[in-house]
Amino acid sequence: MADIRPFYGIRPREDEADKIAALPYDVYNREEAKEAVKGNPLSFLNIDRAETQFDDSVDTYDPKVYQKAHDMLWEMVENGDFIQDKKRCYYVYELTMNGRVQTGITAVSSIDDYQNEVIKKHENTRADKELDRINHVDICNAQTGPIFLAYRSNAVINQIVEETKKQKALYDFTSEDGIRHRVFLIDGEKKVEAIQKAFAGIQEIYIADGHHRAASAVKVGLKRRAAHPDYTGEEEFNYFLSVLFPHDQLMIMDYNRVIKDLNGMTEEAFLAKMQELFDVTEEGTTPYRPTEKGNFSMYLGGTWYSCVIRDADRSTDPVEGLDVSLLQNLLLAPVLGIGDPKTDQRIDFVGGIRGLEELERRVKTDCAVAFAMYPTSIEELFAVADAKRLMPPKSTWFEPKLRSGLFLHALS
Repeated sequence: MADIRPFYGIRPREDEADKIAALPYDVYNREEAKEAVKGNPLSFLNIDRAETQFDDSVDTYDPKVYQKAHDMLWEMVENGDFIQDKKRCYYVYELTMNGRVQTGITAVSSIDDYQNEVIKKHENTRADKELDRINHVDICNAQTGPIFLAYRSNAVINQIVEETKKQKALYDFTSEDGIRHRVFLIDGEKKVEAIQKAFAGIQEIYIADGHHRAASAVKVGLKRRAAHPDYTGEEEFNYFLSVLFPHDQLMIMDYNRVIKDLNGMTEEAFLAKMQELFDVTEEGTTPYRPTEKGNFSMYLGGTWYSCVIRDADRSTDPVEGLDVSLLQNLLLAPVLGIGDPKTDQRIDFVGGIRGLEELERRVKTDCAVAFAMYPTSIEELFAVADAKRLMPPKSTWFEPKLRSGLFLHALS
């Protein structure tokens, strides 16, 4: 059973929510983050990436960067830019992108559920990336970026969410990327109890996005347990900030591959090799998007091709049967010599939000060939996590991204 609780939310005052809400810290490099915060003193990115407040001689991971984040956060609370609700609440967080709506419950999730695999992961995490957020959460004494969780759709929760969305929104704004954000409060005792009970009946929760933030939040909680051996389990550090979405509202976009060279082959020789391995059809110069699982497209020499994986090569294994795994195992490793896509500098990954035109641009500038994938499905993600397996790197790209700064969870 999942322990998904209401919490004392710290959130922006209504007239500043649109100015404070920011994309997650990890969608920017340092230079991009510095540019994004120019002229935006309220943007939460100033806190999430506090190195933007220093010149480049200061290391991103310098202790004074995290202290600066702490000071800026609690100064904004002190100044009234953030308010704290006086009772434990859930929040409904609705995002609309290109007319498609997804609505989640903002809550806090148990670090024990993460430890016991009630909350399941499908990616490995890197210690260096974890350490950054561990320091940020621990020194700020707050979780500032929610983890994006998914669960199998539940009728009770759906009904309460729809009823709640008939109320006046706490926030209703459209961010500069065209995403509409609406937030509603759930503080009625009966609805709060019903949601908590409904989640308690759910056996599996899945991390969709935010594996490093989740791992970091859990490690901060365990660190504080060690420092307080008399802990009861009720302390705020035993829980981490989350937004939970029903699976049937989520969209996973394609996560595409671009390759720097053809491993010594000419374009003609490489195309011939592709035709040996896959059913290849020339599609012309108009970008071709794959139409189903087992179909990917290739951009080579100014031409788009449809490529179909043959039945004999497909697999029912939850990991080996993923299209990204089949491409890696049938082509990228044996033909192009890319054994480890996590470390090989000859491969790069392009999120589907950038469009197929970005694949064309890369091939015309610094790459030799591009592959556009059919998106991994949420059911495939669940199957991998249920099998306690891990997906290959860059298998899923979720849109829209949750904003940081709309909800904060203090640890004490």
